Amino acid sequence: MTVWLLGDQLHPESHVLDGADRVLLIEATAFADRRSYHPQKLGLVFAAMRHARDRLQDAGYEVEYRRGDSFGDALDAHFETHPGDDLRLMRPPSHGAADRLRELVESRGGTLTLVDDDRFLCSPAAFDEWHGGGDFRHEDFYRWMRRREGVLTADGDPVGGGWNFDESNRETPPDDWSPPPVPRYEPDALTRETLDWVEERFDTWGEREGFAWPVTHEDARDALDHFVTHRLPEFGPYQDAMVGDEWALAHSLLSSSLNLGLLGPREVVDAAVGAWERDAAPIESVEGFVRQVLGWREFMRHVYRRTMPDLAEGDLLDRSRDLPSLYYDGETRMRCLDEAVSHVYDHGYAHHIERLMVLSNFATLVGADPHELNEWFHVGFVDAYHWVTTPNVLGMGTFATDAFTSKPYVSSGNYVDKMSDHCTACPYDVDATTGEDACPFNALYWDFLKEHEETLRGTGRMGLMYSHVDRKGEAEWAAIQDRASKLRERAAEGSL
Repeated sequence: MTVWLLGDQLHPESHVLDGADRVLLIEATAFADRRSYHPQKLGLVFAAMRHARDRLQDAGYEVEYRRGDSFGDALDAHFETHPGDDLRLMRPPSHGAADRLRELVESRGGTLTLVDDDRFLCSPAAFDEWHGGGDFRHEDFYRWMRRREGVLTADGDPVGGGWNFDESNRETPPDDWSPPPVPRYEPDALTRETLDWVEERFDTWGEREGFAWPVTHEDARDALDHFVTHRLPEFGPYQDAMVGDEWALAHSLLSSSLNLGLLGPREVVDAAVGAWERDAAPIESVEGFVRQVLGWREFMRHVYRRTMPDLAEGDLLDRSRDLPSLYYDGETRMRCLDEAVSHVYDHGYAHHIERLMVLSNFATLVGADPHELNEWFHVGFVDAYHWVTTPNVLGMGTFATDAFTSKPYVSSGNYVDKMSDHCTACPYDVDATTGEDACPFNALYWDFLKEHEETLRGTGRMGLMYSHVDRKGEAEWAAIQDRASKLRERAAEGSL
């Protein structure tokens, strides 16, 4: 029996390895030829796989490391050596992947046994039994998971006096605040060799220099310890903040390690909770982090599973404009967008508020095709996989689907001004809606609400927004719509 480990299933203690005769890893490259991925994303995946290969060999496993354009090519070679082999695989979360991989194996005379994916704490069967049917409500799921896993609860009630501390976690840091240090994992010889190969082999988008992501379980574990010690105490209050020239703030930077399987969700949650139990981090920070890992990450996986393929098809608001070129070249005077795109280009990463309230918000307001935006996230972020980008971008980010969200998360420039220091150094005036120097977010926001009024009025919590829409007169609307039209033209031309 052979255990087949995919490139994002790399935890050294994964249950799928129990009793393995040999381990198969396949380094397939065709996917990276179809799109211009970020070099740090490709380098991270391939370097992590190659380090996992060496670690497994050192641990005494017989490891078969195959390279090919596709899984099919590599499986051809595998079954020539091991005809009729039985393969065991953790069920991949991407829609249709399990069926495709089973067909590849069985068409070559082998068998494929699928087991639960231990990169998640809530199995499909457990979620389906809990959910039953009806709406997907994250808060209900999160509280259920807290109780089920015994995390930050006592006798089924939340510790600290509440299930969430969102109101305490929306602060902006003072001017004299400096973020905690960012851990760096300098590439070793194998990682440098991999990054060189990626640079020579593929057409990529983004900056390779500065790569410092964990590529082994040991480094990922060190990154977790570093976060819990140095960054978690201040993570909570500043988790929604944006600060000029700061790409990481107090965020964990652990999502790529979790999604590659270098870390398991339980070890991450336990480390954070342990900090609270030692009085080393406040409940507001620990609960906010636990909510991301135990709540939102697990929830997105199951919403994606239960709503595909419909989730990835169509658009409630029928948008079709091209994603502005600034998402690729970063050329814009809008400081918040310039910062966010630069973070992605330089690091393959931007934190969740930059993703939602800057990058997704602007694309939504300008009327860009949400599926093109989803593709941009997928190729540009080191932690992006189809199961996580698709629900986040098409649901939360752009309201292309209402499968689990009741309203679009859109805003004017006021939100960016409240949660960042960007507006004070931006040539655009955040307090103005029309006029050449007015913040583009403002006119685009009001025009978006007007354009999609038939769909959005009465949806979810949109009543307050449309009460403001109703107060505007014809002359004001004419100026707003003229400004928005010109902004879309300039965005398409790359001259914002």
